Amino acid sequence: MNDSYKHFASVYDELMDVIPYDQYVDLAEEAMGPLQGKRLLDIGCGTGLLSVKFAKKGAVVTGLDLSADMLAVASERAGSLNLEISFFEQPMEKMDIPGTFDGAVIAIDSLNYVKEQEDVAQTFRKIYDLLEVGGVLLFDVHSTYKTDDVFMEAPFVFDNGRIAYIWQTEEGDEEHSVYSELAFFVRNDNGMYRRFDEAHYQRTFDTYTYVEMLNEAGFTIERIFADWEDEPPHEESERIFFQVRK
Repeated sequence: MNDSYKHFASVYDELMDVIPYDQYVDLAEEAMGPLQGKRLLDIGCGTGLLSVKFAKKGAVVTGLDLSADMLAVASERAGSLNLEISFFEQPMEKMDIPGTFDGAVIAIDSLNYVKEQEDVAQTFRKIYDLLEVGGVLLFDVHSTYKTDDVFMEAPFVFDNGRIAYIWQTEEGDEEHSVYSELAFFVRNDNGMYRRFDEAHYQRTFDTYTYVEMLNEAGFTIERIFADWEDEPPHEESERIFFQVRK
């Protein structure tokens, strides 16, 4: 069992509350049409927040994640809502999922945890093979500006009264990569705080490199936009979105 999110999974949902997941559902519907009956692969699904939203729209959802702890939360969430979602514990670059899909998403910079360029390219090839002709891949990644400039403005601090963290960063070994160390403090019912620490490594590539890898995998680029807006990326965009089709 992968334990990189062993403690983090327990507070993940609260920390991700600011992410506009409903917009991701909207983006998927814009690309794929109504999700009712569509077979959808949620790669890097985490605790299943987005998987559940897709399933509520009538999609037949399969979730994939590297963390057993995250997937345990996701499975419990789906079960509590009587939603039938299949979950697989696999690294995305080695995914081996039965069946084919009408669409796939890699949401909220999950792809940036795949640090080797060949593994990113392999992920695209794996997805391409799993999609039906006409199937859509939608994903987002950190911009190089975010890894090289924004993340280097650390430390970042957060405190909502129940969860607090201190987030330190430093440049990673590869170009456009960042190493993060986070110290979390979670308040218990007795008012005492429990501390746990996380270390994360993410790497991104410039837009042209992603386009090259996608084209080599066989995808047609339909749309590239930034920061949740229907606008092309600029030099200070922080989150780059790709919509591509088989």
